[in-house]
Amino acid sequence: MDESLGAILKELRKKKKFTAKETVEKLSSLGYEISEKTISGYETGIRMPNADVFMALCTIYDCKNILEMFSFIKADYSIPTDSEWDMVEKYRFISTHSPEGAVMVDTVLNRENSIAEKIKEQKEHIEELEKNSSQNNSSYPGTRLINYYFRLASAGTGQIVFDMPPTEKIEIPDIPEYRKVDYAIGVNGNSMQPEYNDGDILLIEMTEEIEPGEIGIFIVNGESFVKKLGDRELISLNPDYGNISLTEDSKCRGRVVGKL
Repeated sequence: MDESLGAILKELRKKKKFTAKETVEKLSSLGYEISEKTISGYETGIRMPNADVFMALCTIYDCKNILEMFSFIKADYSIPTDSEWDMVEKYRFISTHSPEGAVMVDTVLNRENSIAEKIKEQKEHIEELEKNSSQNNSSYPGTRLINYYFRLASAGTGQIVFDMPPTEKIEIPDIPEYRKVDYAIGVNGNSMQPEYNDGDILLIEMTEEIEPGEIGIFIVNGESFVKKLGDRELISLNPDYGNISLTEDSKCRGRVVGKL
């Protein structure tokens, strides 16, 4: 551990005019049973507080921006903003008083993190293609922007679609096989596995008709689905999910061209 961290913790404690015993008592009131010897270890650099205890010490010492003083933080580390700290505090409150709510938050965070990773990978892939093209003195086809609706096409129980503006615009390679792509949409669910997974980004050609056996985006009873078109029904590729009967009001919103 970097000894400067211990020195900072000691200085912060003294600024609050707390004894080591008082710090232990305040940690205990927050649910952390830490001894005075352990506090001394933190301050001399012998021990390293775990993330939870560290956050508790930040709270006790009223120092939300303590991270920016730590020499062990990497130069490219993004210092949390006050609003981000507030989110951490809210999450802890939810975890304590509504564990089921915390599970829901975890589910959303993991899903959105997966989507963000795919977008990042897509951007890095395009940048790599451009770099290689430049180094090889070859002609890279370039990119174009399309609207992206994330997490709206359900590969599961259905979800409302197109009642809102696109989430953002994303770049796709301007290549012949993508010339008919009009927009991108995120997958929500696993009924189209193994072809498409939760969080995948699908490239869609806007059309109101597709051939049986093709996979498209459909609106059924006001909800959207990504499914394979069958005979008066939408087919799930995952056998754990049932098919969906088409109605007179069902509409096709596009053909799946591929995925990123």
